[in-house]
Amino acid sequence: MKKLEISGAGKEHKTVVVLDFGSQYTQLILRRVRELGSYGELVPYDEPKENVEKLNPVAFILSGGPSSIYDENAPKIPEYVFESNLPVLGICYGLQAIVHQLGGKVEKSSHREFGPAELKVLKQVGILKNLPEKFTVWMSHSDRVEVLPNGFEVIAESENSPYAAIRSVDNRFYGVQFHPEVVHTQFGKEILKNFLSEVANLSPNWAMKNVAQEIIEDLRRKIDGKVILGLSGGVDSSVVALLLHKAVPDKLIPIFVDTGLLRKNEAQEVLKQFEGLGIKIHYVDASERFYSVLDGIEDPEEKRKRIGHTFIDVFYEEAMRLKEEHGDIKYLAQGTLYPDVIESKVAERKAGAKIKTHHNVGGLPEKLPFTIVEPLRYLFKDEVRMIGKEIGLPENILNRHPFPGPGLAVRIIGPVTRDSVKILQEADAIFIEELKKWELYNKVWQAFAVLLPVKTVGVMGDYRTYENVIALRAVTSEDGMTADWAKLPYEFLNHVAKRIVNEVKGVNRVVYDITSKPPATIEWE
Repeated sequence: MKKLEISGAGKEHKTVVVLDFGSQYTQLILRRVRELGSYGELVPYDEPKENVEKLNPVAFILSGGPSSIYDENAPKIPEYVFESNLPVLGICYGLQAIVHQLGGKVEKSSHREFGPAELKVLKQVGILKNLPEKFTVWMSHSDRVEVLPNGFEVIAESENSPYAAIRSVDNRFYGVQFHPEVVHTQFGKEILKNFLSEVANLSPNWAMKNVAQEIIEDLRRKIDGKVILGLSGGVDSSVVALLLHKAVPDKLIPIFVDTGLLRKNEAQEVLKQFEGLGIKIHYVDASERFYSVLDGIEDPEEKRKRIGHTFIDVFYEEAMRLKEEHGDIKYLAQGTLYPDVIESKVAERKAGAKIKTHHNVGGLPEKLPFTIVEPLRYLFKDEVRMIGKEIGLPENILNRHPFPGPGLAVRIIGPVTRDSVKILQEADAIFIEELKKWELYNKVWQAFAVLLPVKTVGVMGDYRTYENVIALRAVTSEDGMTADWAKLPYEFLNHVAKRIVNEVKGVNRVVYDITSKPPATIEWE
């Protein structure tokens, strides 16, 4: 399928290029750059020169990574970085690679440094300008710099890193042994801001207000036929729907597929909300079809596959029927985000450890006769929310918790039936309703109920019961990559548990999940 390039989503901006050497924190670097008002893109360390040049680079940031520079096939900084004469900041492995490739010396440290360390600033210049003489930083390394290349000087040290921050005397190259992008580093954002403003001389030019208008204008210019959109009611597809509605209101046909696996009254609420925005939705009730393919299936991966394939089949059939009916449908819009693009690129280059298939179903067939439109493909989730707010998307959609593509099927441990979905819908609705009443909903990143495949003995009145167990899960997180269990008030949990047991037929016990990610995932399946 062809793709329509939407230039308003970043392609017209000069770019801070973040070269990825494999650090778990790499996406955080990019997010911090954008939060500071500069446009950035993430590319693999071995990205060809011609691709990078197309991005209009104005500075390079080299990420950390798990390798040692002495490993066989250790990643190297491309020559075009050195030839560019642009400012460069190396972080952790990025620092070590600069030193190694410019003639300095990096060796294994006798003491691996991981976690907090005190940084002693020796020179308050460049990236360390106007910062305190001592503050805490987050280390994660086993190699360390022992000898600097010619033309470099040390500007900060820690107990185990004599060259914890360095620079070239011409002010072009900077390197830090710690991670300024993580929240555990004090003044980390100021370090990155200093690199952008003091070293690279960049002025802020990246704001969601401008981006939203650019996207709308670009969609208006380039879309010359009808466009269909798989609308779930989640943040991403909702923002895409409203952008398209503002750009080409007479050309948008949103399709809402009701799988029967949604939250209580969700389908009706989505239809009503978008009707209030002036957007008419094409509604498809495919619940019977989904229940049929899930009949007797317990394995979570098999559930996901069947739901994904069925969703694709239903959407494809409906899209083709609408194309026959309307004739001029040329485009298929999707809520693809930048992390999805990054993950796809990484997956193409190497096989990662398989934990489970992605929460969102996708993989539309190549044979679809539409050009793909992805207005959000250069944006992170928080940026998408900012755009949604800018263009007037209601708060209850903007602040909605993430919801897995396979829906409640992966929150029912075991076979999925209409009865099990009904029980879970009722319990989940009580949990979410009370979170909102107690003003806790916006303080957690995600919250939901899970139906467990066990029954326990209980007593209700004078009668013995043998019924289902509901687990409640609530986490705090910045982006879902890591998460901590939410410390909800005992009084709140007690109140919710009582309501669920008293009001949801078939449940006599409620438990609360206190496991963080890692080691657990946020969803149970």
